[in-house]
Amino acid sequence: MAAIDQTKRRGFAATITGVERHEWPAVILAFAYFFFVLAAYYVLRPLREQLSAAIGVQALLPFYSATFVATLALTPVYGWLVARFPRKRFVPVVYVFFILNLLAFIPAFQAQGTISPQILGAIFFVWVSVFNLFVVAVFWSFVADIFSADQAYRLFGIVALGGTLGAIAGPLLTKWLVHVIGIAPLLGVSAALLACAVGCILGLIVWSRRHPVARDTRRNEVVIGGGFWAGAKLVFGSSFLRCIALMMLLGDSVGGVLYNLQNDFGHHFYSDAAARTDFFASVDAATNVLMALTQIFITRIVLTRFGPASSIAGSEVVKLLTLVTLAFVGLPGAVAAALIVTRAGSYGVNNPAIDSLFTRVSRETRYKAKGFIDTAVWRFGDVLVMAAIQGMRDLAAAVPALAWLSSRSTFALLAALASAFAIRLALKIRAMPEATRQSSG
Repeated sequence: MAAIDQTKRRGFAATITGVERHEWPAVILAFAYFFFVLAAYYVLRPLREQLSAAIGVQALLPFYSATFVATLALTPVYGWLVARFPRKRFVPVVYVFFILNLLAFIPAFQAQGTISPQILGAIFFVWVSVFNLFVVAVFWSFVADIFSADQAYRLFGIVALGGTLGAIAGPLLTKWLVHVIGIAPLLGVSAALLACAVGCILGLIVWSRRHPVARDTRRNEVVIGGGFWAGAKLVFGSSFLRCIALMMLLGDSVGGVLYNLQNDFGHHFYSDAAARTDFFASVDAATNVLMALTQIFITRIVLTRFGPASSIAGSEVVKLLTLVTLAFVGLPGAVAAALIVTRAGSYGVNNPAIDSLFTRVSRETRYKAKGFIDTAVWRFGDVLVMAAIQGMRDLAAAVPALAWLSSRSTFALLAALASAFAIRLALKIRAMPEATRQSSG
């Protein structure tokens, strides 16, 4: 009877969704914010892929290396913004910067016949990769600052679903509009979606003033402070943050291995660009649908019941089993299936769980250390994985006795080993005081 009375007081919507009445405006705005951000990115991604396809897979390592260098160069700029401007100013500024960049690219795409595809492809590949890292990192840092730890566990799964739907809508929008308005105007479409995201940011700032975390009414106006490389210093000085960074690298290893195997699969089994594009689009669509189902039916439940560290460990167990299966199953389609399962687990469970851990730390850590991990550490992982895979393939080609080094089974087992280490790290994080302390201002 008491449980029924409590349900009546909270409301059936709150009981089913976990969202309290006063939280709905923020949840809707954060949901829409992430939808617009990822829709903007996924509108751009096919444009990047068709440019890089003109150069070839061998360009991936130099492209990712250039992206890593660009990320390192821009990290101090991000730190400078955080150190000198309050949240209500610097977060919208980051998005306005990328909107202006997109508008500047339109003339370059209109002049594709006169600009070398190698030059435009290299510049745009690096720019889109940096864009994806920074806009997503800023998003999660921002919403982690808006909500408390308890709210994060209840709400981040729903918020992440907005991004998943944006990831589905973006490529569908591109597929439809490219035949209507052409390639270059799609950059304007992406810019318009980012402008909508800025509107959501402003709405969330207003909501947070009315419902501040820990009753900190000046949260939007406070300057966080610190130097350019404060994020790096925070990461290297904290065992908790080092574990999160290492777990990010291990996850990147799994993704990088499967990304390369997927490209090999597309190259060998699809003879023309249209067929390969259709294959990659099908993998993305299946991944994002599975991710959405995961976020609806699994993420909120496991986060609230078991906590973030245990949720990550459980997701990594599923990845481990998937990768071991891939190592012993010879069917080429198993690569696509493994990619779909592991990506859905990473973006559907792992990312919201890791992001919720940052509600437990200080605001400087939330913006700077998390930004450093999500950008510089992630891109360093890309370069490391690409270089290792290329090195193994070169060695296998030079020494016939080591041909097994470049086999699908070897790569799958190495990725499985990375998942096993990630499980150990997640269990280690679960025992740390930072994973259980109350939300930090």
